[in-house]
Amino acid sequence: MKVRKVGLFFMVIFFIAGVGLAYQTAGRTEVPVSGSDALYQKIEEQKSNFEWKAEDARIDSVWKKTPGIIGRSVDVEASYLKMKEKGKFDPKLLVFKLVKPKVSLSDLPPSPIYRGHPEKPMVSFLINVSWGEEYIPDMIETLNKHQVKATFFVDGAFAQKFNELVQMIEEEGHTIGTHGYNHKDMGRMTKEEARNNLEQADEWLFALTKTKVKYFAPPSGSYNMAAVEAAHEMGMETVLWTVDTIDWKKPTQDVLVNRVMGRIHNGATILMHPTEVTADSLPDLIESIKKENYRIGSLPTLLSEER
Repeated sequence: MKVRKVGLFFMVIFFIAGVGLAYQTAGRTEVPVSGSDALYQKIEEQKSNFEWKAEDARIDSVWKKTPGIIGRSVDVEASYLKMKEKGKFDPKLLVFKLVKPKVSLSDLPPSPIYRGHPEKPMVSFLINVSWGEEYIPDMIETLNKHQVKATFFVDGAFAQKFNELVQMIEEEGHTIGTHGYNHKDMGRMTKEEARNNLEQADEWLFALTKTKVKYFAPPSGSYNMAAVEAAHEMGMETVLWTVDTIDWKKPTQDVLVNRVMGRIHNGATILMHPTEVTADSLPDLIESIKKENYRIGSLPTLLSEER
């Protein structure tokens, strides 16, 4: 009987102690983070100055398919905890959350792409290849020396004839797109004809690189919606340009570089071919672009949502 009473006594004690502990925990505030805290309020007031709005990919009335761009928001509580020790607002200690666009390029219907996002300080080289095989090794050497990746749109008939050059381009880490087969006018084709032409080119490009082509540049920029839809159904985006070197007219190096630099902009796609003047101008062109604080990225990088 005594043992029972002792056990009951301790049960009552533990119960009372537990209630007291629960009461203390419920009554205690863990968060010094509060709207009335001056530092917290300062972060709330300043955060809009450091945030970026995410933008969805869209079809522009002029520039057609335009990639979206990632945004960021300030994590106020995490930023407060990082600044709390200093006790003052410090932009370098802000903590951000990335905000992805809700609509990406792949969500959009078939449409050509002319440029990257207009807020992205990056440009990309598009090199259409149906001839000029003698200049490609020098161009690749220059691109590699300056750590620049380009996109080579290779004609299927060229790939059939110059296997090693196509493999060299791919092995050096450049993107390979398709220029169709035998430089045909895609703007005059039915969807079935366009698809057959692209499949003929793709057969050679895939055989040489073992990589599925994702980008199509129509010869001479001539296209119709049938060709765009055929490429889309094959998993390819149709790509045009916003800045043209017009290198096939054999300008001087100064004319070529000045022509590009006079038209360069955020998201620019710069069209060129493997010509003597292009190969000779490439070092100066790359340096001039970088001096204007543009990055030169591959086409997949330019069209990505990353800033």
